[in-house]
Formats: sequence, structure tokens, C-alpha cells
Amino acid sequence: MKNISVIGSGTMGNGIAHVFAQSGFKVSLIDINVSALDRAMATITKNLDRLISKEKISEETKANTINNLTTFTEVEEGIKNADLIVEAATENVDLKLKIFKQLDELAKPEAILASNTSSISITKIGAATKRPEKVIGMHFMNPVPVMKLVEVIKGYLTDDETTNAVIEIAKQIGKVPVPANDYAGFVANRILMPMINEAIISLQNGVAGVEEIDTIMKLGMAHPMGPLQLADFIGLDVCMSIMNVLQEGLGDTKYAPSPLLVNMVQAGILGVKSGEGFYDWEKGNNKSLVVSKRFL
Repeated sequence: MKNISVIGSGTMGNGIAHVFAQSGFKVSLIDINVSALDRAMATITKNLDRLISKEKISEETKANTINNLTTFTEVEEGIKNADLIVEAATENVDLKLKIFKQLDELAKPEAILASNTSSISITKIGAATKRPEKVIGMHFMNPVPVMKLVEVIKGYLTDDETTNAVIEIAKQIGKVPVPANDYAGFVANRILMPMINEAIISLQNGVAGVEEIDTIMKLGMAHPMGPLQLADFIGLDVCMSIMNVLQEGLGDTKYAPSPLLVNMVQAGILGVKSGEGFYDWEKGNNKSLVVSKRFL
């Protein structure tokens, strides 16, 4: 596989495009929004410059990486030569099913269709296509250029040839692929999201404050980041969406999103992306980690 297409140029999409391009693959980054593509390329350039400043890559590597990237606003044009297509759109079931149906119709027959979904059934996504044996989960972690793990999820009809090819290509871009079975949330989010949700419930019930909860988990459990700060980075809307998928997929009320989480999302308080979550992220406050006034 030489040609990679990435659908979606947000945080995950541009990170995935970055690592493939830096590893020598020809990458088509696709988004219907031109401004989003411009922001993605600016982010990739900034991240490459950071690697240069840390003496981890050379100017030549940066130039080659940029040269390996091409942006598109038309899906058909962007995927016509793709050997592997990685979808990195919003964590929304209906949207992903629509995208995969379109990819199946437009991509060459031998192309592998991968989803970066963090919780949605790969079997269900594959069923929206006429090539379910070539549909697989390729769940990268954020930030993609830094985090080594790729959770590889094999759907019910995904064949071994597709699975082995994705495991191999993940290794080629310097990642550690770890297989997981196709159950709601897979492994990473089935464990992580209930922990985050329980931290929010603890805050809601007055067990402790934002800083106290995060400090206990950092110092007591050796987590590099507290669960409430992590929720802000992931996006509270994404956290709620994943909890809903877990509850629906596993049929257990213990996975119901916290009422506080639901209220915050409905109010448009989404974490870093909206400038406020459990912490205040406006005006560079992320450097000093200021707790939102709502929780003081």
C-alpha cells in the first residue's frame, strides 16, 4: 500500500495524515471545508517545526512530509488512487454509515476502508458497504504523532488479509497495533469513558472539586492527566456520545452519561474546543490550568 486517503481534517484526521506522510506514504487529506484543510496544513507544519526544534527530524524530512500531502474537497477525486482510506469524521453513527456507503461506491474494489471510530461497531459500519471483509477499525490515539497505540478492530466479516495488512502498515508508521474484538467501546473507551463519567458523577455529587479529583488520580494512580482535564481535551460532546454508544451497545444503565455531562453538552460547554469545560481554556489559561468559575 502506497497511497493513503484520510477523510476529515480535524485533530485526528490531520494527525493521521501527518504520520503517514512523514513515513513516506502519499496522502490525500479530504474535507469539504477549505478553511478546515488550511488549518490542518498549518497544524501539521507547526508540529513538524516543533519536531525540528527538538532535533527529532530534519528540514529535509519536513519538506518531504509536506510534499507527500495533497488536500481535496471532493471525495471522489481524493480517494480514486487510495489503497487504504482512513475515515476520521465526527463520532456519529449516521454520518459514518453515510460516508462508508459513499466510499464503497467510489473507491477501487481492492481498497481497504478503515474507521478511526473510538466506539462504534465495525460490523455495523461494514454492513453499510458491499465489501465488509475489507472494513476494519484503526483507532489512533490523540495526539496521533506522539501516541504509539493503534487499536485494530476486526468486524465480524473482516478477513485476515485485511487485518494483517492494517497491522503491518501500522508498524510501518511507527505505531504499535493491538487487536481488539468488535464490542461497544472496544478496550480503550470501554475502560476509559466509564472512569471519566464516574469522575464527573463524583464532582456532581460533591465528593470533591475539579482540581482535587484530578490531583488524586494523577498522584495516586500515576495518570499523566486527570480524568476531568482529559475529558476537556477529548471533548465533552464526544465523551457523551461514546457513553451513549456503550449504554446502547451493552444494554446496561451503568453506562448512562452523567446528568452533569449531559447538561454541559446541551449548554454548549464542550471543553477545549469551546474554550470552557471543567477548566477555563480561554486566553492561554491551559498553561496554568484554571478551574472553570462554574465549579469554584
